[in-house]
Amino acid sequence: MYDIPIVALSLQVAFVATGLTLPIGLITAWLLVRKNFRGKFLLDVFVSLPLALPPVVVGYVLLWLVGTQGWVGQISHGLFGSTVAFTWFAAVLASSVVSFPLVVRSFTVALAGVDPKLEVAAKGLGAGSLRTFLTVTLPLAQRGVIAGVLLGFVRALSEFGATIIVAGNIPGRTQTVPTAIFTRISSGDTNSAWRLALVSLVLGVIALAVHNWLLNRPRSFDSSGLDRSDGPPS
Repeated sequence: MYDIPIVALSLQVAFVATGLTLPIGLITAWLLVRKNFRGKFLLDVFVSLPLALPPVVVGYVLLWLVGTQGWVGQISHGLFGSTVAFTWFAAVLASSVVSFPLVVRSFTVALAGVDPKLEVAAKGLGAGSLRTFLTVTLPLAQRGVIAGVLLGFVRALSEFGATIIVAGNIPGRTQTVPTAIFTRISSGDTNSAWRLALVSLVLGVIALAVHNWLLNRPRSFDSSGLDRSDGPPS
């Protein structure tokens, strides 16, 4: 029973991290797919950088930003009297940054699969850019977007390296399932470690099963030949 708060905190961190990456990831993916601008290559590299760096390095950079010596940490301390470092929200930041490249990649593939002519047609009928995105682009790309969200959720749920650096491993405050497993193994409590590992495995399998089902679900077509599996473009 004492493992329930750890699992609950892990789910809380993963859900909040996924909620943060969803809108930012959609905007970033849309820019990469639909816009040509100076610095696009640098944006793409910056988005993908967490994939190329050890999670510990990502955590150290975040700690430098949100700690007492970082500019974000100083602003936070001035406004609220404390820094974000070594709080559950620091774990959210770590999970968000590490999962962000996977989310953006999935969103990019999904948005790239939408025919730009449909967006042009919607705008020609008087729809603005935001309405076109919400009623045409997003419904047509929804399967890939949902798959990206689930993939990001799984990655956020399993994050360890960056989290333990910027959020620590404080029981009852910042201890998530991965860091708790590390603690149990270090202390020789293998039974508890296996129990938490099983919980992590079950959550991961469920999310990945839904993710793979969305990717492999056969598309259905109506008599006009339009794809209806992702909903009408409106």
